[in-house]
Amino acid sequence: MAKQISELKLGILGGGQLGRMLIQQAINYNVTSLVLDPDPDAPCKHIANYFENGSITDFDTVYNFGKKADIITIEIEKVNIDALEQLEKEGKKVFPQSRVIRLIQDKGVQKQFFKENDIPTSPFQIVNTKEDMENSQFQFPYILKLRKDGYDGKGVMKINSVADLDKAFDAPCIIEKLVDFEKEVAVIVARNANGDMKTFPMVEMEFNPEANLVEFLISPSTFAESLQQKAENIAKNVASAMNITGILAVEMFVCKDGELLVNEVAPRPHNSGHQTIEGNYVSQFEQHLRSIYNLPLGDTSSITNAIMINLLGEKGYEGVAKYENLEKILAIDGVYVHLYGKKYTKPFRKMGHATIVDIDRDKAIEKARFVQKTLRVIA
Repeated sequence: MAKQISELKLGILGGGQLGRMLIQQAINYNVTSLVLDPDPDAPCKHIANYFENGSITDFDTVYNFGKKADIITIEIEKVNIDALEQLEKEGKKVFPQSRVIRLIQDKGVQKQFFKENDIPTSPFQIVNTKEDMENSQFQFPYILKLRKDGYDGKGVMKINSVADLDKAFDAPCIIEKLVDFEKEVAVIVARNANGDMKTFPMVEMEFNPEANLVEFLISPSTFAESLQQKAENIAKNVASAMNITGILAVEMFVCKDGELLVNEVAPRPHNSGHQTIEGNYVSQFEQHLRSIYNLPLGDTSSITNAIMINLLGEKGYEGVAKYENLEKILAIDGVYVHLYGKKYTKPFRKMGHATIVDIDRDKAIEKARFVQKTLRVIA
């Protein structure tokens, strides 16, 4: 007889807020959680059944940690893949699979993968040095991205002219055509080991221009049903081509001509799915667990309009975090606050999120704008 979900220990590489919210869901299934993180005060520390303070990029540390678990997953892509490959060879289940993480870790390989699998994406060129950039035939302005280690808006810059090449990254990068888009959207797709797939409804995103982070997210989208269906199909095509087990967030541009282009993907729970905790019948975190434990996938339908706001550390404040005006926003119906247990704040650090739900979309947006300007993370 197959083992019950509660009999299989879950190892999570990374102990940040995504791991924390995954554990909060895993507790409902009596799943034993083990976490490895380099921060001795990581958000997962006090809620994991076992917490280990150590490097997630060191072979021996990841390998020895992985041996303690039955199923291993990630909450950040920057992990030691060689150790995960070795664990897979020894029969451990690693989801997303190590080959998927290897593909995602390098934006150049990721873009090549899209091209080879007919996934619509913007024109690009791989460059290794500043000299390559100078010799590129790409028209200015364009977007320059580090192939490795970029996250949360870091490792991305706009190159407007030859003059900007002085400050360009001097490392392997990709050049991407600057897309004239109307909106950034995302679709999260889940796929279990049986190959069953379900998508969450498409969401619309607004970014903080200074930090290049998602600041405001609206679910469900009001774009035409046909465009939303197209976006969901693209997300499914990416997940199928990758043969992934787990959750995959697919970020896309809606171009002014109505075309959809895949920007980037993330093989784990994602910022663009936090609103699913209150806004959908199943959350992205539960769906990820269902996927990696090969259980039936849950109902992804929206219950109501849900707006998600990232609570970012205010500019000019660094130190022990204080949440100003928390009582004011908790007095509003339909406001749900998630604080991530991070002791120290700094400018633009993700300290939590708030979800605002309302049957009236305009009212939900109005309340969310109020929360956005009222709740401040200071020190």
